[in-house]
Amino acid sequence: MDATLAAAARSLAAGNPLGALNRVALRDDAPALALRGIAMAQLGDLVRAKALIRSAARAFGPKEAVARARCIVAEAEIALASRDLGWPAKSLEAARQTLEAHDDRLNAAHARNLQVRRLLLIGHLDEAERLLDGFDAAPFPPASSAAHELIVAGIAMRRLRTKTARAALARAERAARHAGIPGLAAEVESAARLLVTPAARLIAGGDERLLLLEDVEALMASKALVIDACRYAVRDGDHVVPLATRPVLFTLARMLAEAWPNDVPRDTLIERAFRMKHADETHRARLRVEIGRLRTMLGALADIDATKRGFALTPRRASEVVVLARPVEEEHASLLALLADGESWSSSALALALGASQRTVQRALDTLASAGKVQSFGQGRARRWMMPPMPGFATVLLLPAALPID
Repeated sequence: MDATLAAAARSLAAGNPLGALNRVALRDDAPALALRGIAMAQLGDLVRAKALIRSAARAFGPKEAVARARCIVAEAEIALASRDLGWPAKSLEAARQTLEAHDDRLNAAHARNLQVRRLLLIGHLDEAERLLDGFDAAPFPPASSAAHELIVAGIAMRRLRTKTARAALARAERAARHAGIPGLAAEVESAARLLVTPAARLIAGGDERLLLLEDVEALMASKALVIDACRYAVRDGDHVVPLATRPVLFTLARMLAEAWPNDVPRDTLIERAFRMKHADETHRARLRVEIGRLRTMLGALADIDATKRGFALTPRRASEVVVLARPVEEEHASLLALLADGESWSSSALALALGASQRTVQRALDTLASAGKVQSFGQGRARRWMMPPMPGFATVLLLPAALPID
């Protein structure tokens, strides 16, 4: 690498894309195109960045396998920042293997981080943990170490392991401070705020209160029977009954839990579970069938007893019954939770992350847009969705770490 390219790469590593562009903006050789693409990505012009990286990949000859692999990794990072979660993951895995085979450990580690971040976004925690198993980020530069620790913290938060998350964020903060990249420091700060932001709402005995993530962790380890409205399941210690595919049964379980230790009238159960304001004998018969199904599914955790006016829930082992709900509940809460990261998402990426059809997601987006809760830009396949910007919140830079091209 000549002196100009080396200086541009150092500028990118220091989080100074304008300094890099000042050195390579007028050059069209393959390494300069790659560096220009990374600089444009750090500046937020992802469309231009993608075009430059692809031009660089074509400009590198067939014998320059390592350089082409680095371009694939850079393009994958741009796709991740663009929330293009359908980007071919096999290409990134092949690039990582090429980099490892040529002993480019830094960029191979960066590729691994991107793979795990994608898995984390779409909720595949088991695969993400397997990919990270045995991986040690200590030998790598501060920026790469910080990115790795952010991933560790993200998995720990999803697993409700707050001590592990705090330790990882502390390491990420030290690494980001050492790297001296403002965007990376902002990303670490944003992640750390999740630990001091209400993560759920506890409903018990007619009272409600907000819970931090560590409070949720403590609740899951307690002796309470938890009706989990965040993941649509009923939990008693390690025993979990999933009800995500049985919405009527979950609604009944939640109503009984919110009323515990009292019962719930039959007409109230019918109105909320079946969305019927006026109940007749057919609805009461259906209620008996659904209560029977719920009684069977919760048999190891609780009894459901008939009373004169309705039904009551009685835990078998737990000392109390509580409901764990989202801090703010609305019909499209999961969709809004993804868009809350401040990035622009395609409807296909949202569908992949939510495990729903693209048509279902599009209908939800149209509903939210009409209510002014989300906004879109672009047309056709280039259309992206995001939440309106909120004053007082810094934009998180998703591409803080440079990808050196030697």
